[in-house]
Amino acid sequence: MSRWEEAATRVRQALGERVIGMEEVIEKVLLCILTGNHALLVGVPGVAKTLLVSSLAELLDLSFARIQFTPDLMPSDITGAEVLVADAGGGGRHFRFLPGPVFANLILADEINRTPPKTQSALMEAMEERQVTSVGHRHALPEPFFVLATQNPIDMEGTYPLPAAQLDRFMFRIRVEYPDAETERLLARRVSRPDAQPLTPVLGKDELAAFRAEAAAVEATPALQRKIVSFVRRTRPEEEGAPEFIREWIAFGASPRAARALIEGARARALLHGRRHVQEEDVVELIPDVVRHRLVLNYHATAEGIRAVDVVRRLIAHEFHTSPAQRA
Repeated sequence: MSRWEEAATRVRQALGERVIGMEEVIEKVLLCILTGNHALLVGVPGVAKTLLVSSLAELLDLSFARIQFTPDLMPSDITGAEVLVADAGGGGRHFRFLPGPVFANLILADEINRTPPKTQSALMEAMEERQVTSVGHRHALPEPFFVLATQNPIDMEGTYPLPAAQLDRFMFRIRVEYPDAETERLLARRVSRPDAQPLTPVLGKDELAAFRAEAAAVEATPALQRKIVSFVRRTRPEEEGAPEFIREWIAFGASPRAARALIEGARARALLHGRRHVQEEDVVELIPDVVRHRLVLNYHATAEGIRAVDVVRRLIAHEFHTSPAQRA
């Protein structure tokens, strides 16, 4: 077992002591961290999304900030603002930038769809460019920088749909399901301990940077990369060679970011599983969470009750002659 595989195992085990029954979710979040990307976690309240993110920040020795998105949240509440302060000598006043909570390594954007588009756009610059702009001045965000956002799929009153441009900036859209019966019984027997000891960091920032570099160096053959690009292109109804069901159900297909995310994610997954080369199974297992939130269904699909993940799985079977083990 390589030192990176061992480190990933220790992170999984430590998270598993706090967050039970979320092995697949934990792996996807780790893949985002190892590729420097962001993730959207979709699940009902009470399934430990917040606990997972805060525990991960402890284990990776990252500064952490939780932003509760609400309808009255302003962009400056996220990014920070210029404030007028008096000079120490009393000779005058000047403006000084006070950083907002986004100036942390790991951001939990809780219920991100509860804030208006104007505020959502403030986070988009941070996610894409790793900076915020205030009164014409650019302020770099700390490195590394990750956004893990949560979304409640059942309580839609007072929410705003995430624009496609923002969804595209999330590497994964991860479903956080209810625990199975045995896990829920175990959770019910657990006694809540508000004085629980903090987790001991498993990786520091320098080690995490080295881990990310190692993942980026994992071999993905040109043939496999071409297959990934071909798959993404065939999600677009106007593409030559797109299957008939894509033309029938899809209005807009996945962007080039999807292909890049699949290649990066597959490399990181191979490394987590102790390999120095990407296999086709690495790609197939990641496709649903990478691609489904990037598809825009047309009215025919909506009327027929077709979901984006249904289209994705059918395209996987069409292009790879297999199907992933992940749940919808």
